[in-house]
Order: sequence, then C-alpha cells, then structure tokens
Amino acid sequence: MSKIDLYRNVHMGQRARLFTLAVELGTADISHRGTATEQSVRCLAMTQELREHADHEDTFIHQLLRERAPEAADALEAEHMRLDAAFVALDERARTLPTTPVDALADAQHALYLALNEVISAYLAHLHVEETVAMPALWEYASEKELGAAFAAFRASRTQEQALTDLRRMLPALPPPTRAAIVRDVIKAAGERAAGTLAAATTTLTPDQRGRLYEDLAVPEAWALQDPEYA
Repeated sequence: MSKIDLYRNVHMGQRARLFTLAVELGTADISHRGTATEQSVRCLAMTQELREHADHEDTFIHQLLRERAPEAADALEAEHMRLDAAFVALDERARTLPTTPVDALADAQHALYLALNEVISAYLAHLHVEETVAMPALWEYASEKELGAAFAAFRASRTQEQALTDLRRMLPALPPPTRAAIVRDVIKAAGERAAGTLAAATTTLTPDQRGRLYEDLAVPEAWALQDPEYA
C-alpha cells in the first residue's frame, strides 16, 4: 500500500499550469485588443490561487508538521518569505499591464514574463522543500491515520464546486493510473450523481486523456453526459 502523500498530485497540477501560463504569456500577441487585460487577469488569478493553497497547507498540514518536525516547518517558513516577495512583484506588474501605453506594451509584457518566471523559480524551490523535506518528516513522525485525517479535513472543508475546481486543475497533469484512481473514488462517493460528477470533473482533460480515463474506468463516455446539471 502506497503512503499518503499530501503534496504530490496537487503540486503536479500547479507545475503544469505555471509552465503553461509562462509559455502562453511569452507568446501572446500583446497588440491584440484585450490580450493585456487577459494576461493580467491570469497572472493575478494564479498568485491568488497559490496564496490560497498556502493557507490550506498551513491549516491542514503544517500545524501537524510544526508539532512533529519543527525544523522542517522552519524551512518552509523561509521559503514563504521569498515567495511572498515574488508574488507582490508579479501582482504589481500584472496590474499595470492593461494601462501601459501602446509603445511600451512589448517591454511591459516581457517584464511581466520575467516576474512570472521569478515566481515559478521560487515556487519550484518551495515545492521541492515540501516534497523532499516536509513530507518525509511527516512520514517519519506522523501516523498514516493522522495524515489521512488531515487530508479528510481538507476535503470536508471544500464545497462541491471547489472540489470540482481542484480536480479540473489537477487531473490533466497526472499519469493515467493515478488519474483513474482519484476519479474512481470521486464517482463512488458521488452516488446517484456519479455520471454528472464525472462529466464535470473531466472538462479540462484532452480528448485522448478523457478517452483513456473512460477506458480505465470501464465506462462508456456517454454515461457521463446523463446528468444535465453537470453536462
């Protein structure tokens, strides 16, 4: 039986979307009407999401870490300070981009691109500490029951729509067996709403990913379109 990993899957989703955002910001045609605002909104949404994620970790994971492995918790606090500064710099660049004069837009776009990549650099280092220092410390000093309780408490704190958003962000970045295992548990818990929940949770998958998932679940794809509320 594999150990409970509180970081792995969600971090894979975050990496994938950060990398995608960097590529798409770098290649965006900033001269096109509305593009500056679109890219600004995307960057601000990302920093908001990452801040909320850090709050969730503090609430449901890191309190246990501080109790059992304070040195590992201290390492994360140092990473948070660097991250906060990078988030602020990115937010400032993002907010000013839509009002930048046309003749300065290209330079402003690149400055925002650099600020985003500074966030990515800092965030990757932070994820590495969580995955190679914090999680091993929790495996050593906390029981599987305690780790399971932490994960269950987080899930219980999410509304149905928040839980679906979490899945949509994470599932495209996971390998097929992991994706299928997660979705299998989700639709099992959904009961009579299983079909609609499956359809709603998989909207961000590519056609190939979705086809493989339905194959792994051994269900016809049409089954997930039965619930009009989620279709």
